[in-house]
Amino acid sequence: MWEPEATVVRSASGVGGALAEFDSGTGVVFAAAIALAVVHLLAGGLRAIDRIPRSGWLSFGGGISVAYVFVHLFPELQERGEILEESDLFVAAFFEHHVYLVALTGFAVFYGLERLVTRSRQDDTPFGVSLPAAGVFWIHIGSFALYNGIIGYLLHDRAGPTATVLFAVAMGVHFVVNDASLREDHEHRYHDVGRWVLSFAVVVGAAIGAFFEVGEALVAVLVAFLAGGIILNVIKEELPENFESRWWAFAVGAAGYTAVLLLV
Repeated sequence: MWEPEATVVRSASGVGGALAEFDSGTGVVFAAAIALAVVHLLAGGLRAIDRIPRSGWLSFGGGISVAYVFVHLFPELQERGEILEESDLFVAAFFEHHVYLVALTGFAVFYGLERLVTRSRQDDTPFGVSLPAAGVFWIHIGSFALYNGIIGYLLHDRAGPTATVLFAVAMGVHFVVNDASLREDHEHRYHDVGRWVLSFAVVVGAAIGAFFEVGEALVAVLVAFLAGGIILNVIKEELPENFESRWWAFAVGAAGYTAVLLLV
């Protein structure tokens, strides 16, 4: 499922870096990275997603993202653990047994970020609009820039062009969900600066993956952290009652994309 066949050659045991080898799949990766970057730049124009009751399209996209995590990313962690078992490196052996704790860490980190944003709101505009402090904005955006960079990097780690596209589609709809949340939290700061930072981060992550690769232990950590972050960022948008999220749309998105992943 996860072993690269069309982008780069990955080391099966190391944790250090090495130059990646190019082949024909690299163009697909960069096309996907650019498409993901454009999502952040244009998502603000989708006015239908801002209304309450919450747009069914956001819940639908959340279902797709969660489906990808449970159908592809979590099973991938198990497969990577089997590879790491063959390694003599201490760090690889550690992550073989604790990779799911990294997913929990990703979940907890992004939960902490949401609490930080919520608690730091202040009236800093002449119209009394409640916005997080500028420092919190940069912590929040910086964390999501790292998150997006990981996604850009992992585009290289999919098993061929089809798997890359499936990953990119799931992350693209996830970006729309994240974009709506960040735009609500930070308003003009996000529109003027944040969305550009996040778009740039995806392309930078893909560029790093094109020229540099890390060993399987660290890739497993990236995948696990990403999986935990996706789960939190989707669930926090689906659970609050004030958003009046659409369960049926979430379920259709999850079931539909699960079927696609299992059939392709």
